[in-house]
Amino acid sequence: MAHGLTLMRVAVDVTTVWNSPTAPRPVDQPAVQDSPDPELWLAALDADGLGSADGADDADERGKPDGRGRLGLHGRVDTQALAGEPAVVVSGDPDADWVQVVLPWQPSTQDPRGYPGWVRRAHLVRDDFSRPGRSPSPLGSPVPSVLSLAREHLGLPYLWGGLSPFGFDCSGLVHHVWRSLGVVVPRDADDQHAAADPVAVGSEREGDLYFFARPGAGVHHVGIVVAPGHMVHASETGGRLTEEPLSPPRWATLYAVGRLPLPSVGQ
Repeated sequence: MAHGLTLMRVAVDVTTVWNSPTAPRPVDQPAVQDSPDPELWLAALDADGLGSADGADDADERGKPDGRGRLGLHGRVDTQALAGEPAVVVSGDPDADWVQVVLPWQPSTQDPRGYPGWVRRAHLVRDDFSRPGRSPSPLGSPVPSVLSLAREHLGLPYLWGGLSPFGFDCSGLVHHVWRSLGVVVPRDADDQHAAADPVAVGSEREGDLYFFARPGAGVHHVGIVVAPGHMVHASETGGRLTEEPLSPPRWATLYAVGRLPLPSVGQ
């Protein structure tokens, strides 16, 4: 690492990565206290206001921070980091209350070093980074399927920026599943599309990805293919992680099919 960068790891089950130290609202206090309580935080968000984005499609509300509850995380949060994950402090005092970090295990076009954002210093510990810079798979042989891992979370409420079994957004689910298989892939849907090998629509198979976009706009949603025309995805409009056929609006915005790498064993 370059001189002046401080290497750390996440010391809590999950830390939320904020767009700035001033992004958290009063309702977000359980997520930013020294010992974060994700369950209490999500309960507070749901009490503050839960629902879909008034018919808007997934991720179309990015950059609108004035909502309540879970919807109010738009423009405040883009990802989370999990216990043991590396976090590199890239500027300022590494012992300040808030630190600006990049996350090497979450590739992003926003920063070649990893996904950028701000986290509470209390959620991190210093580390010599003697382990390799990729997520080791805790899973034995045989390797579970993509779908079996995704289906473990069916019914889980949607969480913008969510990257853990407490809650997922669409690309967070994809990132989590592939990371569980020991494969590091980009964090966001548009970057996942850029990293995937293209597959002709109609030739998709189980474990491929459906990407959705409107004309002239970037990819705004991703789902995991179950079978042609059928997917598992974390849907903001539906409010939870679900398995379902593509609806007419989904077909109308289907942009591409892609295939991300998988371990050589089991699939």
